[in-house]
Amino acid sequence: MKKLKLESPSYRILLPSFTEWLDILGYAETTVYYLPSHLKEFFYWLECHGHTDVDTITTQLVKEYYQQLTQRANETRYGGLSKSYLNKHQQALKKFRDYLIQHDAKTPLRVHLKAENNPTEEKLNILIQPEIKELFTACSYSNKRKCIRIRDKAILTIFYSCGLRRNEAVHLDIKDILFDKERIYVRKGKNYKERFVPINKYNLQILEDYIYEARPEFTNHIKSEALFISQFGTRLQGMSFANRLKAIVTATENTKIIEKDITLHTLRHSIATHLLQKEVPLESIKHFLGHSSLESTQIYTHIVKTIENE
Repeated sequence: MKKLKLESPSYRILLPSFTEWLDILGYAETTVYYLPSHLKEFFYWLECHGHTDVDTITTQLVKEYYQQLTQRANETRYGGLSKSYLNKHQQALKKFRDYLIQHDAKTPLRVHLKAENNPTEEKLNILIQPEIKELFTACSYSNKRKCIRIRDKAILTIFYSCGLRRNEAVHLDIKDILFDKERIYVRKGKNYKERFVPINKYNLQILEDYIYEARPEFTNHIKSEALFISQFGTRLQGMSFANRLKAIVTATENTKIIEKDITLHTLRHSIATHLLQKEVPLESIKHFLGHSSLESTQIYTHIVKTIENE
């Protein structure tokens, strides 16, 4: 199914936009990968049946598509498609409908199909600024070793203050921190797009303390160019970042913060929301986050409105 080629310009534009929307909402990497893949199958089926625009999609078409899925043979094993696989297709269509609604698209697309064991949808959490301050304060006692505590503070700085994605932080090297220019060079952005992220002197000082005071305390630190390294001198990976964030959250002993189920992406969502609340232009936030289109960044306007109405 990966080799399916879409001819409709409308579908070719919608697919990457939908993917980025899922990413912004903080869905797991597997979800961001598979839901667009399932949606692409739906688009391909529509094209084969003469429908090249979402405005022509009807409830009946969705039902017919789902019906053919239930009758389709499994390409990897004997029998038909599993209920789990069918449910993932249904989830893709439901999330696509949410995407269209949030982008003010007038579409007749309706998804009311019977399914079992629907995957649990992830909840978008936003931290308020006092909670962010608590996380930074917790870095003073998040670990017995001082070098790890200093590294924890630097990690928060990269994910919150600079709004980087997990993969972007993983691939940061020391040389990417441009102290003289007050910028961070992101070489491994989404879709391999490079960008420069602004960073103020206060946050630069946090990174400087880590690089020159804490980082040398880790074994084999000279052998690695990575900004963030483990206690063995190897490049810190995504799961390690997530584990350190969990430790920081636990260290706050704040039940409200702990119950929010904070992820690395939560920090990125939070800084974007806080910037918008401070009336930073949407275009500036777009470049800061590394979004490919302004439309993707506009989701935060909906988040701010939701917060204000609570």
